[in-house]
Amino acid sequence: MNFSIVASPSTISFSPKPFSVIPKSTFNGIQLRRICSFQPHFTTTSSRSPASSVVMMAKKEEELKEIRAKTTEEINEEVIDLKGELLMLRLQKSARNEFKSSEFSRMRKRIARMLTVKRERELEEGINKRLSRKLDRKWKKSIVVRPPPSLKKLREEEEAAEAEKAA
Repeated sequence: MNFSIVASPSTISFSPKPFSVIPKSTFNGIQLRRICSFQPHFTTTSSRSPASSVVMMAKKEEELKEIRAKTTEEINEEVIDLKGELLMLRLQKSARNEFKSSEFSRMRKRIARMLTVKRERELEEGINKRLSRKLDRKWKKSIVVRPPPSLKKLREEEEAAEAEKAA
């Protein structure tokens, strides 16, 4: 509230200023109005039919059953192999060779599923998060670097081709 001061030698009193002194703006903002009456109707249909999504879920469930049937050591070995394959894909990408870009997400998801199953087993054993990370660091340090299976297969094919040329 705005006040004006009226001073006299004996007393000081405050009287309120009228609100009409505050200048009003003539700008009221911008009004947006729809120019055309046509409203596009967007549907949220996916490219997949409901039946195909059920098939995808079934594949994931089968893959999880397959992973859960493995021992923890087998899971660790496969995670190492898949990470090696992921590295090979990255190298192919950087060298601008042909590769399937969908393989990246497929491998990452497979690794994530395996590590999830591994963590579920740790939880069943009562291993807390801190100990789990400690064991994970120890496991990562113990990994012996080896070529991934795809590189081994490629080398075997090259050796077989060289043997045929020599013969």
